[in-house]
Amino acid sequence: MDPTPKTSPDEVVTLVVKHRVKPGRETEYEAWLRRIVRIAGERPGHLGVDVVRSQQNGMALFTCVLRYRSTDALELWLDSPQRQALIDEAVPMLADGDQTEIGAVNEFWFAPQADGAAPPPRWKQAVVSLFVILPQTLLLPFIWGPILRLHPFLSNYVVSTFLVTLTIVLLVVYLLMPAATRLFAPWLQASVKETL
Repeated sequence: MDPTPKTSPDEVVTLVVKHRVKPGRETEYEAWLRRIVRIAGERPGHLGVDVVRSQQNGMALFTCVLRYRSTDALELWLDSPQRQALIDEAVPMLADGDQTEIGAVNEFWFAPQADGAAPPPRWKQAVVSLFVILPQTLLLPFIWGPILRLHPFLSNYVVSTFLVTLTIVLLVVYLLMPAATRLFAPWLQASVKETL
């Protein structure tokens, strides 16, 4: 059975790559990482990448979350000879080889944890989501307001609600939630006891 999740052509998917770098090879790896991120960014369907550096068992751990427009676009990059050549080049620098995982984009707002720990408690996820979404629900109707009043069709309740909601969803998925999870990462990853 194929473990790769299938998605519709319009659903964003993520490729999570974890590399634990051997001591003394960090500078060399970072130069390699900049190169592969640039090359991956030129591939069709690539929507962006976030890189988190942390420590695991005394080694630098790099967790990269790459977003793609579809599973097909992701798999074309993942299976490409170009990526394989780059990974072969990096293998001597890696303690555990190339660790990859595929999932739907919303699964990774609050994951992966760089140290392999469980995702943060749901109440923390809810708090961050509230901080991201609430300001938009308060401000975007005012921002859209002058445009929506230009034409009776746009001021229709269903149409105006759709446009405001669409704006919120796009901002949350592509811009604000990835930024918020990076900003709040130390708090999200702290144990419940440390935050009470």
